[in-house]
Amino acid sequence: MEIDILRETLNVIKKDPGVNQAALKNCEKTVIIDALKNSYSLSKLCKRMNISRSSYYYQESLIHAEDKYNQLRDRITELFHKNYDAYGYRKIHMLLKRDGITVSEKVIRRLMKQCDLVVKRTRRRKYNSYKGEISPAAPNLLKRNFHSDKPNEKWITDITEFSIKAGKVYLSPVIDCLDGMPVSWTIGTSPNAELANDMIKEAISTLKPNEKPIIHSDRGCHYRWPEWIQIVTDAGLTRSMSKKGCSPDNSACEGFFGHLKNEMFYGYNWDDYSISEFIKELNDYINWYCTSRIKSTLGGFSPLEYRRRIGVGV
Repeated sequence: MEIDILRETLNVIKKDPGVNQAALKNCEKTVIIDALKNSYSLSKLCKRMNISRSSYYYQESLIHAEDKYNQLRDRITELFHKNYDAYGYRKIHMLLKRDGITVSEKVIRRLMKQCDLVVKRTRRRKYNSYKGEISPAAPNLLKRNFHSDKPNEKWITDITEFSIKAGKVYLSPVIDCLDGMPVSWTIGTSPNAELANDMIKEAISTLKPNEKPIIHSDRGCHYRWPEWIQIVTDAGLTRSMSKKGCSPDNSACEGFFGHLKNEMFYGYNWDDYSISEFIKELNDYINWYCTSRIKSTLGGFSPLEYRRRIGVGV
């Protein structure tokens, strides 16, 4: 019996057989007894494990009681995987509240831990498009103030790189500072002028005649070539640029890239994806980001939902 108890301490509750068995919790003692009660009498096992029969039966009833959080656990798991494994317990709490499910954040956090629902967090080297001072830089008009009370007042842009086995893919978006909504974006296999130019042309096509936003970027070469400057000037937009090598000056766009890569890129195996298949996944994510990804800064709504609530046409 002594040998079997030591074995079950390791096999069933995954603890070192040398652990002080008197320090085990009653629920752990009950699990060991359950594993051995067909081989030894219950009274001897309870005596050896230093637990009363009444305590054993109480723990036994808890173990075999119906899990009152069983359906909630399934719903939390469904919401987590449905949203790119990107939501922590606070955002899951917001979604459950929408469904009319009232439960504390503490319970959600505990259930997510039990189900091993952990948001991935990884940081990698940033793509750098700086090629020198090829034309005069525009002044920094935003000065890290990315707040906006109306759409198409402040835009930010940058280019980021995705490296997969099939090759490299580049994303160039325009982000509206009102709510973080990607106004437009282009995806290609080369970080060339066409990538940035097509993106800004598409964004400009969404503007009303009286809308002339500031377009803020870093000092990358894409935003200093004559064609880009001409497109922006002809549309009546005002250029703004970060200081050289100062990523906080464009932190709102960096934040968008950070969420994107942590939620749909890092931690996933892209080896079997072709370039076109990856581009589709990237497009699907950005569309989900616009229409469905909730943000605490927007009161638990996605950018599209937020715009509809404040009466902004999209």
